[in-house]
Parts: sequence; structure tokens; C-alpha cells
Amino acid sequence: MEELAALPGIGPKSAERIAFHILRLSAEDALKLARAVENVKLRLKQCSACFNLSDTDPCHICSDPRRDHSVICVVEQPRDLLTIERAARYRGDYHVLGGHIAPLDGIEAEHLTIARLAERVKDGGIREVIIATNPTLEGDATALEISNRLRDSGIKVTRIARGIPSGSQIEYASNSILTDALDGRREM
Repeated sequence: MEELAALPGIGPKSAERIAFHILRLSAEDALKLARAVENVKLRLKQCSACFNLSDTDPCHICSDPRRDHSVICVVEQPRDLLTIERAARYRGDYHVLGGHIAPLDGIEAEHLTIARLAERVKDGGIREVIIATNPTLEGDATALEISNRLRDSGIKVTRIARGIPSGSQIEYASNSILTDALDGRREM
């Protein structure tokens, strides 16, 4: 229970429930879970091209001939990549930064994979970079840094749209959400 409670988002009660669930599992299922955790730690590595986590190098996305390798979507973390993949709309490549610029936490641009992204663009074959960092102060600072680094590359640099989520109501939107929605409007 102590080890489970050390995981992010797992408090003492949740750790207790998980521990008792594991105890109720068959030995085969419990060992299957243990092997899965072991495999994650022993087999996953960063893709040398996009820095996604994978058991192959290059990863299955970078090596997929059906994807558009001329477009790169830049995300902060591998979990952001997974979220975009689940939407099943984007068919290009990715670039995982490994975080965002956060000077108060000692994280500067050189701590991220921004320089490697610039190298990928410089190597050629890229026509667009889509910046999909989180809509936070740090995410926006990271997006600005990337945009500045790629400014003279001659490729199209875009930022994902932000605004009012589908199904919500304008009266509940904050000023910044409304500003983003108005600034990111498109022709119908």
C-alpha cells in the first residue's frame, strides 16, 4: 500500500483498494501486472527521431509509411501525443519536447528537445510544424520559443486552435477563452 500510495493521484484509500484488488487476483493475473510494469521499465526507450516512448527505434509512428512525414505536431509529453492519437484525426509525425519552459523550476529551452526539432526542420522535408503545447503561461512561452527558433526556416509554423469547447455555453467562458475563440475564428 505504501508503494501504491507513492504514485501520483493515488491516496491512502485508493492504494488500499488497489492492494486488496491485487490480492484478489489470481497469481497469473497478478504476475501479468507485475511483468507489465517490469516491461515498461526495461523495454521502453525514447525514439531517436521524435522522442516518444516506444519499444522500437524509430517508433511505430515515425516508421509508418502511411503517415505524412512532412508535418510535425509538437507536444510537451508522450501522454499529449496519446491524447491526439486517440482523436484519430491527425496523421503526421510528432516531436515530444519532454516538458515546457518553466524558469521558476529551472527548466530552460536547452533542457527540452527544441534544438533537435530545429535540426529535423533544417534536415529538410518538413513543410509545417504544428505547436500543440498546453494553453498555459509555460506552454505559450515554449510555443513562442519554438516559433522564434523556426522563424527563418521558411516552413509554416502553426499553433493549435483554442476557444470555447463544444457543448459549453458562452456565458461560462472566461475572458481568455473568449479572446482565444475570437482570435482563432475561421471562415465558414
